[in-house]
Amino acid sequence: MPLSKPQKQVLDCDKRFRVIIAGRRWGKTFLSVTEIAKFSRYPKRKVWYVAPTYRMAKTIVWTDLIEKLTAHKWIKSVNNSDLTITLRNGSTISLRGADNENSLRGVGLDFLIMDEFADIRENTWYEILRPTLSDRNGSALFCGTPRGYGNWSYNLFTQADKDEDNWASFQFTTLDGGRVSPQEIEQAKQDLDERTFQQEYMGSFVNYAGQIYYNFDRKQNVLDIYNPKTSEIHIGMDFNIDPMSAVISELKGNNIYVYDEIVIYSSNTDEMVQEIKNRFKDKHIFIYPDPASKQRKTSAGGVTDLAILKNAGFHLRVRNNHPLIRDRINAVNTKLKNGVGDRTLFIAKNCKTMLKSIERQIYKEGTTVPDKDNNYDHMNDALGYLVEYLFPVKRQFTPSKPQRWS
Repeated sequence: MPLSKPQKQVLDCDKRFRVIIAGRRWGKTFLSVTEIAKFSRYPKRKVWYVAPTYRMAKTIVWTDLIEKLTAHKWIKSVNNSDLTITLRNGSTISLRGADNENSLRGVGLDFLIMDEFADIRENTWYEILRPTLSDRNGSALFCGTPRGYGNWSYNLFTQADKDEDNWASFQFTTLDGGRVSPQEIEQAKQDLDERTFQQEYMGSFVNYAGQIYYNFDRKQNVLDIYNPKTSEIHIGMDFNIDPMSAVISELKGNNIYVYDEIVIYSSNTDEMVQEIKNRFKDKHIFIYPDPASKQRKTSAGGVTDLAILKNAGFHLRVRNNHPLIRDRINAVNTKLKNGVGDRTLFIAKNCKTMLKSIERQIYKEGTTVPDKDNNYDHMNDALGYLVEYLFPVKRQFTPSKPQRWS
């Protein structure tokens, strides 16, 4: 598969440090594999690919990398447990995760790729990886989608303005990559809220200062009163001893109507279960709990929270792993208002804690990390578990035909 014009533009750039900000599915993985092959073709080079986690590194490029190098007949040996490939010319290629920073120290590198670098700690680059590059020839490529002006990735992206001799920056939309049709882009605009669409598909930096749930509007998303009309109840739940929090909602098609809330201080899961049963007798109850409920034990008997909910006869809908915090936030913002202006999440005026939380929680200054100091996070998390499970922001696209290198 040939490189696209934007990819070739990056590949041909001779700057020591290159930064790519691009929308989803632009082709960053294919370019990364090509770059690795380009630098490792010289004898006795050390090349690293670093992702936010070890698992991500393996999932994103390992298979494609093995396939490409096998086609070239460059491989001497492969260490699958260490994710390291030794080539016949003496060069080594290693995949690493930034979640284990101690494993990144003390290695002299000739070429480094940091993928989704906005999700990697700033100090990992400046204090750990930057010193590992060879003094004169060591170079680096940074790839990722933007995470807002408050993220260190923006500062790195603008480094070319300060040092044109060593740095170059590139910014592309998903459509620029030529791998996603305009129709899919338009569908994504309907599936995401406007700010998330601009970030994830248009490759644009957005301002994250202030309110987290920026699409919330009291005039548009709040109902004076709501009377549920079905026997099904959908409850998002956050486990926290002080307080235990739950949002009560009804589903109508794509719409979510939050019409009640439960907040219990100095409590546990057993008390929450009893409160739900007292309020909603003879109802079909679906619970969307914190995925950590599989391990957490807020009961006196040492039983997991998930087991308590199951034993109570509730229908559980829970993910195996925690969704990313930003995915939960994006899912809620999309339901509050998507990219074409549709609102499908409504909250009754009597849910005072829910309204206060969604209206007042902010990001920590200069970051994309939610501020939890005022306890607004508990009710928002409860809502997020429900919304993200039912309406995740990730859209399943039709898989492309596998590509082969010759």
